[in-house]
Parts: sequence; C-alpha cells; structure tokens
Amino acid sequence: MKELHKESHAEPVRVERLERRAGFPQALASKPIGKLLAETGKIGFLDIDAIERRQQERGLRFGEAAVSLGLVENADVEIALARQFDYAYFVPGQPEAQAFSPELTLAHAPFGDRAEVFRRLRSQLNLRLFGLEDATALAVAGLDRGDGCSYVAANLAVAFAQLGVRTLLMDANLREPRQHRIFGLAQRQGLADVLAGRRGTEVIAEIGAFGGLSVLPAGTVPPNPQELLDRPAFAALLRECGRIYAVVIVDTPAANRYADTQIIAANTKNVLLVVRKNQTRMKDLEAVKTHLIDARVEWVAAVFNDI
Repeated sequence: MKELHKESHAEPVRVERLERRAGFPQALASKPIGKLLAETGKIGFLDIDAIERRQQERGLRFGEAAVSLGLVENADVEIALARQFDYAYFVPGQPEAQAFSPELTLAHAPFGDRAEVFRRLRSQLNLRLFGLEDATALAVAGLDRGDGCSYVAANLAVAFAQLGVRTLLMDANLREPRQHRIFGLAQRQGLADVLAGRRGTEVIAEIGAFGGLSVLPAGTVPPNPQELLDRPAFAALLRECGRIYAVVIVDTPAANRYADTQIIAANTKNVLLVVRKNQTRMKDLEAVKTHLIDARVEWVAAVFNDI
C-alpha cells in the first residue's frame, strides 16, 4: 500500500440515546504493571514483593523480573503493557485473538511494515480530511471485487481506535458483507435492518478488545440494497452517527459493478478509493472519479493496495 493522493471538489431512523464522548481521550490514570498482572490473575498480590526484590537485586524492569522468576510469560507482560498504555493489540497466543481475522494487521502485527503504512495513512487523513470542519464520515471504495476495500476499511477503523478516537466502522456493502467475519461477529441484524425500520442503533456492536471501536455490520442481506441506501434513513443515520462518533468509516461494494457506492459517497461526501497495483485500469479509475464528482462528493483520494 502506498501514499495517499488527493483531489478536492468543491424516513426517520430509530436511534437509541447514546452519550457523545469526546473524539480524543483525556489522560488515563495508568495502573502499575504489577496491579494489571494481578487483576488478570497472572500473579498473586503476594508475588509482587518477590518480584520487586528481584528487580532491586538485578536491576530489572518489573515485567523482566516477573519473567525471570517464572511467574509470567513474555506475552503476559506485553498484554499488560498494552493495557497500561491504552494501546490495544494482540500478542501471539492470546486467546481473544482467535475470534478476529488475521487481516487485522494493526491488531495482530502492529509493529510491522504493513501496520506502519496504515498509521501513515491515518496521519494523512487526519491532516487532510478529519481536520476539516464537520468531516467525520469517509467511504472506502474499491473499483472491483478483491481490491481490498474491506481490508483497508477494517484496519483504518482499528488505527483510529488505537489513537483513542471514538470510531464506528459501518458495513454498507449490503451485497457481499465481510466486516462481521473480520471482527468475529455472529451473523446478525445490522445496517440493512436499520434502514428497513426493523431495528435501531442497538445493533451496533462495541468491540471490547479495541476500546472506542464499534462496528455496525451489514445485517440481513436484502433483495433491494440500492433502494435501502437511497432512502432518507441512510442520510439520517450518518448524521446521527457523526454526532456520536469522531470518525465513521464506511465499507462499500465494488464501485465498477454497483451504483451503491455513488449513493453512499453522496452522503459521506468524502471517499477513499482503493486501487490495486498493476490491476486497476486508469480509465476505470477516472470513470469512477467522474461518477463521484457527479454525486457532489467534496473530497476524493486514492490509495494503492499492493498487498
């Protein structure tokens, strides 16, 4: 995945009462790592004295001393450190990780090259888009199936959540939804059911492993996805979510195959196009950009996915 390239162009939903939280967190009272290990049952509170003695004797950090005494594994210390710094990710062997797809690079391998690319993309979006007034929603669109749109959307959502930003990932690909599988959510009701008036925003799932991250899955695959997205309810839902979440990432179906993406983009006003190196044709990219401009999209950018 490579750098961001940008061009700028000038029915009621049943909503549960949710308290808006500030986009960025206030300073957290950091707990000592010993207390964190004890709270998770990795050590007893009586072990802390022995660990502190080993610390002083050998000049070790607390976690190193605990490992040297055979009381914990390195993975236990890494998890505790992640909690201490409010930085959510999985370490190898962590049981909770099994429910989440390996595609979540920022969760499973947060210090690798691919994760760094997403952090760079997040920084560019913060500078170029989310710093603008009233900009909260971003549609992530691939031109064709297999372009990696869902992969990019999911990792971007995790990236913003790791920054401490209250983030919603909305799966608006009502044709071939994937986010419920990526995040280990059971097939459940979601966006389609909200737009049909069958459910409210209580179907939004909070992802406990990532603090401020929530996911609105696509829900029941409907026979009329385009018509549902074109209802006033979709625009109303985005407005409400924009009041609750600092960042709303919207996954979309293939832009070359369906007009759904144009409808979604007309409501988010901001679009990140995912294109594949040596696969996406320039004339197709230009055609999609023209459709987006016709939909009065205000901000269009492209990112190259070579993974």
